[in-house]
Amino acid sequence: MDLKKGLQLFGCLAVLLSLLPLIAADYWWIRMFDFPHLQLTALTLLAILAFFWKFELREPRDYAFIAILAGCLTFQVSRIYPFTPLADMEILAAQTKSAPGIRMVTANVLQSNKTDSLLAAQIKAYNPDLLLLTEANARWRDALAPVTGKRFSYKEEIPLENTYGMLLYSKFPLIEPEVRFMVDDSIPSIHTRIKLPSGDTLQLHCIHPTPPMPQHNPMSTDRDAELMRTARLTRQSDYPAIVLGDFNDVAWSESTGLFQRVGRLLDPRKGRGFFNTYHAQNWILRWPLDHIFAHREFRLRDLEVMPDIGSDHFPVYIHLDYFPEGAGDQSPEPASEEDLQTASDIIGQEIRQDSGNGSDDGGGKPDGDG
Repeated sequence: MDLKKGLQLFGCLAVLLSLLPLIAADYWWIRMFDFPHLQLTALTLLAILAFFWKFELREPRDYAFIAILAGCLTFQVSRIYPFTPLADMEILAAQTKSAPGIRMVTANVLQSNKTDSLLAAQIKAYNPDLLLLTEANARWRDALAPVTGKRFSYKEEIPLENTYGMLLYSKFPLIEPEVRFMVDDSIPSIHTRIKLPSGDTLQLHCIHPTPPMPQHNPMSTDRDAELMRTARLTRQSDYPAIVLGDFNDVAWSESTGLFQRVGRLLDPRKGRGFFNTYHAQNWILRWPLDHIFAHREFRLRDLEVMPDIGSDHFPVYIHLDYFPEGAGDQSPEPASEEDLQTASDIIGQEIRQDSGNGSDDGGGKPDGDG
């Protein structure tokens, strides 16, 4: 095979792998290509540059090849453009230091990771008001107890040995915390209200759905169902909501986009950067899996991917201000009737538009979900 044909095959492969996730199927070998979108974009650009560097456009198939690659690159860039500083910010920057705020850290600790001292040091350094640990077992709970016991007055602990344990610690009161197993009786999630020192009440949802991988789950059905169930909860919430955790999904996927629209949620990364959290030990294959989404009543003061803790994930630190007076200045992308029907199909229950004029303006509680 000559170099030109090899390059054309290379380019066609990049196109195929980029378009494969557009197939509406839940098989892991399709959904897995949602993840390396940054890498596929770089490969497509490399193929275009290599072709122009090595060859001249002489034959019709050369023009067709470049046109296809250019179209694919345009599509790829359109998916990741919102996560660049060139795009508009979805959650605006904090404007006043007088607004009540909440500092949060979420970290997938990697159950087999034994270097708990690294995370303990970062908890002390970042001093969050709320700490969520996923993939945490009893060993992690006990190892961090000297730090969490001194710093946090409230907690909800579900240590498990199946890599889906979850530990939640808070300096602020947790109001009626509830552990739910929304899709699988071995995969918990935590749902609670939080009372800020200002007296304001927030709603918090902590999740860690299963990934679409052959060793975990050959389909993305369970993950997507948990995302849609959580979106339904935030859509119905009487309080401004925050959702955080390891989603096992990337920020630019169709499922995460649907989750945002149905849940009326904003992404603090949009307009700022990718904030890749996985894989911490592989700088080439790296993408954002750990997420924090919020309703429009919040403004962003700080967002940071924290240093390595020995896990395959980097922790994430965020400082959100509660600023309901500015909610009208930022709006989530509204969910269409098709979005709501798709979400309903995924979870098997109806999600409706608000009663009255059917608006989807991000406020109020819908009339029901069937």
